[in-house]
Amino acid sequence: MISIAIIEDEPAVRKEISYLIKQEPDTELIGWSDSVQTAVKLIQEKQPDVILMDIQLRDGTAFDLLKELNPIPQNIIFITAYNHFAIKAIKYGALDYLLKPVDQTELRESLERYRRKSENNPQWMQQLMLTQQSMAVSDLPESIALNTVHSTHIIKVQDIVYCKGDGPYTFFFLSNGTKELISKPLKYYEELLPAPHFLRTHQSYLVNRQYISGLNKSEYIVLKNKEEIPISLRRKNAILTHLLNR
Repeated sequence: MISIAIIEDEPAVRKEISYLIKQEPDTELIGWSDSVQTAVKLIQEKQPDVILMDIQLRDGTAFDLLKELNPIPQNIIFITAYNHFAIKAIKYGALDYLLKPVDQTELRESLERYRRKSENNPQWMQQLMLTQQSMAVSDLPESIALNTVHSTHIIKVQDIVYCKGDGPYTFFFLSNGTKELISKPLKYYEELLPAPHFLRTHQSYLVNRQYISGLNKSEYIVLKNKEEIPISLRRKNAILTHLLNR
C-alpha cells in the first residue's frame, strides 16, 4: 500500500485529489496540509511514501517547506496550475509534476513512475536547486537535468552542441564527444532551449548557436567540429535571419 500526503492550500483541488487517490486500489491518503509549518509536522510524523505538493502554499513555497526538512524527501510529485514559468522550471530540473486540474490517468502514471524509480537519486538536491534557480531567471539557466534510462545527469547548457530527435526520443550530443539518449521528443526541449540560443534548423535538429561556424550553400549548418546539420526549406529564411543578425 502506498501512503500519500497532500500539501495543497486550495480546498477544491485537495478534495479532487483525495477522490482520485481513493480510486487507486493500492493507495492510502494519510493526511493533508495547507501550509508550510503544518506540512513539516505532517511529513515528519507520518513519513508518507509519496508527497503531492503544490509549489505555492498559503504561507510560503514548497522550497521554504523543504528547507525545514532533514533529510529532504525524494518522493515528491509537484502540483502546479498552468503557470508557464513554473512548469518550465520543473522541466529544467526533470522533476515529476501534475498539472491542475489533476487527471486520474496522469496521477496513475506518476505513481507508476514512483514504483519504478530507484531508492536513492544522488542528483535529487541538484535537481531541486535547478528548479528553484530556473524559477528566478528569465533567460537560460546554467544547467539542465536529463533523465536517462538508468540515471539522471546534470548537464551544463553550454556543453550541448546539438539535439537530434528520433520519434519519442532525443539524442543530446555534448561538447566532450559523448551523447545521451532521453525518452522525450525534441519538441519538449525546443521550449527549454529556445532561440536565439538554440536554433531549430530542421524537424529533427536543435542546434546550439555558439557551436555554429558557418553555412554550406544555405542547405547545411557547419559546426566547429566540421559536422553538417541540415536546414529544412521552410525554416531556411528564419535560420538565415538569426545567423546574419548575430
